[in-house]
Formats: sequence, structure tokens, C-alpha cells
Amino acid sequence: MTIREALGLDTSFEAGTFDVAVVGAGHAGCEAAHAAAKLGLNTILFTLSLDSLANLPCNPSIGGTSKGQLVREIDALGGIMGIMADKCAVQMRMLNRSKGPAVYSPRAQEDRQMYSMEMRYYLENLPHLTLKQAHITELLTDEEGNVAGVMTEGKAIYRARAVVICSGTYMEARIIRGEVITESGPDGLPRSVGLSASLGSLGVPLLRFKTGTPVRVNSNSIDFSQMTRQDGEDDIPPFSFRNEMEGKSVAPVDEQIPCWSIWTTEETRKVISDNMDRSPLYSGEIKGIGPRYCPSIEDKFMRFKDKTRHQIFVEPMGRHTNEMYLQGFSTSLPEEIQEKMVKSLPGLANAKIQRAAYAIEYDLVDPLSIRASLESKVVPGLFTAGQINGSSGYEEAAAQGIVAGINAAMKLLGKEAVIIDRSQGYIGVLIDDLVTKGTQEPYRMMTSRAEYRLFLRQDNADERLTPIGHEIGLIDDEVFAKFNEKIEAIAVEMERLKKTYVAPTEKLGELLDSVGQTLPKSGESLADLIKRPGVTYDLLAPVDKDRKPLPGNVKFACETNIKYEGYLSLEKEKIEKFKNLEKIKLPEDIDYSLIKGLRIEATQKLTKMKPENVGRASRISGVSPADCEVLLVYLEQRRRQNNG
Repeated sequence: MTIREALGLDTSFEAGTFDVAVVGAGHAGCEAAHAAAKLGLNTILFTLSLDSLANLPCNPSIGGTSKGQLVREIDALGGIMGIMADKCAVQMRMLNRSKGPAVYSPRAQEDRQMYSMEMRYYLENLPHLTLKQAHITELLTDEEGNVAGVMTEGKAIYRARAVVICSGTYMEARIIRGEVITESGPDGLPRSVGLSASLGSLGVPLLRFKTGTPVRVNSNSIDFSQMTRQDGEDDIPPFSFRNEMEGKSVAPVDEQIPCWSIWTTEETRKVISDNMDRSPLYSGEIKGIGPRYCPSIEDKFMRFKDKTRHQIFVEPMGRHTNEMYLQGFSTSLPEEIQEKMVKSLPGLANAKIQRAAYAIEYDLVDPLSIRASLESKVVPGLFTAGQINGSSGYEEAAAQGIVAGINAAMKLLGKEAVIIDRSQGYIGVLIDDLVTKGTQEPYRMMTSRAEYRLFLRQDNADERLTPIGHEIGLIDDEVFAKFNEKIEAIAVEMERLKKTYVAPTEKLGELLDSVGQTLPKSGESLADLIKRPGVTYDLLAPVDKDRKPLPGNVKFACETNIKYEGYLSLEKEKIEKFKNLEKIKLPEDIDYSLIKGLRIEATQKLTKMKPENVGRASRISGVSPADCEVLLVYLEQRRRQNNG
């Protein structure tokens, strides 16, 4: 609908004019609105419920494998998820310690209510940002098809030069429990009606996905003696680099709340198999495509029949509630079956379910219709972020949100879009996968998706992205100065470790013997000693007389960079080759059908996708290395012709 048509409707009225309108205040919307407002744009953030900002409707946690890297990258750019996660954490852990620093991933159990309230309070007091509870039903354009604003269910018209839609799982959502289907958003909140139809009418291609959430039970009805306790850790850094700079640390373990783990039983399997005829997932009632890497419990038993049991984690929802979340136990089976399923689990024979599990279907945008800036290829000025782009997870949503908010601002400020590529961060991998390869199911970030994961560690996210955050204006000068102090400290210490030699003394022999290493015949540098398996920076303290006190993050960075120096050098060579292809731009006016030597499939895919550069073209399914060579030859011929 054009804004002229909207103004012609009975009872419609102009309610305000803004630079950026953000629709949806989940994790994507909060980051998008924060970024746009921090960059000085007059921004409005719409939500169906002001009481549910940054809601955690599924797992009450932030971070985890690959997701922890995303949170630290968001923080390095100047986002807010890491700060909120630190503030509201009830338990912190570092995952994948046994697999090496490349895949270390911080994870926090969060106080769900506190997280939402803290986010709301912060955003309500942010300059240039207005919060508004309203149901947006129409995206409005001008006569040329550019974004012009949005309209509410009550016909209130808000003009905006850029719109960021972060609708999560709300567009045309329906909740499914067995035979009971409710037109509702998650947690019984209102759903978004009309917006997906509005997008479709503008030519935006839509898909439909499904996800789900487990039951919540009252902790007073749980026998924890039948469960395995999992305590948190306090020897890890906070999510936020800014908190780390200020010396803030994770709460002591005795102040954290434990989680618990159990396994399904044979009775669980029997209850599920006896009632599969009532599963909407298998009856065909659920049409949306579900997540491959987070299947429902009934789907696990059906798809993995060789596994006799599945692990479940029992996690707290916060400090001021008895609700416990059963991670890994989502289902869309009827409520009465859910009761039997839960009671079949160890420690839950007398469990009282406070919230039933459900599946939820929702509309989304085909991510192949989106640019790497997260701007629509169909509607100029429209940006999308989060689950509307086909991803799953709070962290994936927030990562897209900050990029969409930044680029909405960049567009209005007349600046180039900020594109984080695959060599710069997990954020780049996430967005590149979505907009280049698309997805036929809810996309989940994993470390295995990142080719350069040794370089994309959680501890160096600031080294990779904070300069970008400072350049665009999300990181202030004071924080940037502290960041540079850290980088300088790492460089100085690295140089010292390489130049300081240790004699083969008896003390050194004792230290090396404790980790199964032999004493060198002659002096060896501290750096070379650290390269040995089992030898750490701290282990060598007794023989390193010139060592000065250093922050833990500086010591960790030095040790990691030294141990993986050879591998990092190889990875940097690969990154250089990758960047060379990314630099070769593909003009938008290319007619691929006229390029001799391109295969038909490649011609069709390139014409549809319109990749910005040869690197991105090479990652499109159906475009071969030979096709890329043809493109390179064509571009060189075109360059020579243009130069006369």
C-alpha cells in the first residue's frame, strides 16, 4: 500500500515522522533500534507488548557453542546483548574447553524477567529512541516503491525513511498442541496479522517455518536427587568486553544457580510412540518446516531410532520464580500426553507443569531476496533481521539486528553499508549463508559453518570488530582507547616472550616434567616453550623473572596466538585469497545470459541472486569454480573495453 492510499482511508491519521521505524522488539529489534538511535537517527521501536521486550520465550539462556561468539561480536561492535546478559545471568559457563580455544564458547543462564525489564528500562532512557506498543499491519511505500513508513491496526500512520522488520515468530503465527490450534504468538501473546500479506503484495517472497518450546515445571515438585547437578564457573570473562575493561567479573559459583541433567527413559519412548497418531508434526497438520538441529522430542525418537535415550537439561528461569525449563524436550503432542511424558522422566514423577509445550508456525521472508546489508532487493529502504530472515536463536537474531540497524542508519546518512564478511566474524558467516545460500529450515549458527574459526575466536572478537564499531560511531573514544591499550599490551608481551630465553635449569625441568615434556639441551625462548603441548603461560611463571602482572585476557591472547601461530598463518593466507575474490565487484547491470561459457544453471542462479562480488557468486549453489573463471575473464574483457 502506498502512503497516499493509506492517507485516503477512512479514520486513518498521521501519528508521527521518524528516520527509522523498527517493527518488533525482540532481540533483533532491540539491537536494530539501539544501533540506529545511537547513530543519531530519530528512531521508533514498535512492539505488540511493552511488557515483553527482548523476551526469552524458549530457552532462558544466552550464548553457547558458536552463539557465544556471536554475543561477543555484537558487543565488540557496540551492541547491548552482552551487557544485558552479564547483568541478568544466574549461571555462567565456558563450553568446549576440551576442544581448544578456537571453539571456546561462553554461555549464560539468564533471569528471564530481569532480562526483559532491564532491556526495557535501558531503551526507554536512550536518546533518539521512542518505544510504542502498537500492532503494525501495513508497510507503506511512496509512488516509486521506496519505503515511506508503516501503518497500525488502528490506522495510525508513521512516516519513516527506513523500516526494519524484526517480527520473530509472530507473523500469522499459530500455536499447535495436538488437535488444539490457537491463532497466537509465542507465550500466548498477540500474533502479527496483515504484515506478511502487506509484504507479499509488494512482491517480497515468503516462506513458512515451524519451531517449538518445551514444558515448564515447578521446582517444588522436582526430586533433584535423581538428577546430575551442573554448577557454573567463575574463572571466565564476562560476555561484554566493556565490562571486562572495567574489571567486572562473573559472579562467584556459590552465588550462581545450578542446572541439572537427566535422560529420557524407556517409558518416555513408549508414551511417545503410543501417541504418534496424535502428533501434528506427523499427521500433516503442521505445514511449516522445523529446525534440523533442535527437533522436538517425538521427532528425535522417530528420526534417531538407534538411540534408546536422549539427554534433557533442567534449567532455572530466574531468581524469583520456581519455573524450570526442560531443554531438549519440546513437543507439539496434546497436553494430556505431555503430562505422561514429563512424569516418565527421572525426578519428575510428581512434576507440576506450569506451562505446556507447543509448536509454533510463522511466516518469514525468503532470505535470498535480501542483500548482505540486510536491505531488501525488492523494496528499497526495507531491512529485515532475525527469524523473519530464516534464522533461529536469540543470538542470531541480535547479530542481524545490529547489522540491520547500522545499515538503515548508513543508508539515511548517505554512507556505504557495513558488510561484515566471513573472515571477520560469525556474524558475517551467518548473514552470508542466509543471503547467498538461503535456507529451507530454521538456520542455526554452528562453529563448523565458519571456515576461519581459528581466527574467529570468542576472545578476539574485539580485535576484529571494535575498530569498525568505533569508525561508525557505536564505540566511543574512551572505550576505544582502552581497547587499544589491550592490543598494545598483547603486542609488547608477545615480543618479550619471543625474545626472552630460559636456561635449562632444574626448576624448568620440574615444570616441564609435570606436563610430560623434556628439558631442552640449551636455552629456549618462552614463546617456543609455550608452543609445547601442555605448557601454559602460567606454568612458566617461576622461571620468567621479568614477567609483569597482566590482565587475564592479555595472557590468554598471547598464549593462544603463540600456540596456534603456524595454523593462524595458514588461515590468514586463505583469508587473503578469500578477500581478493570479495574485492572483485560484479556490476548490477550485468546480463549473465550474454556471457559465453557460463553454464545454464549458473546463468539462472546469478541472474536471480545478483551477487555483489565474485566471492559471493562462488558460494551460490549451482555456480562452479569453472563458472567463476568465466566471470573473471569476462570482467577483465569488460575492463579493457571500458578503458578503450
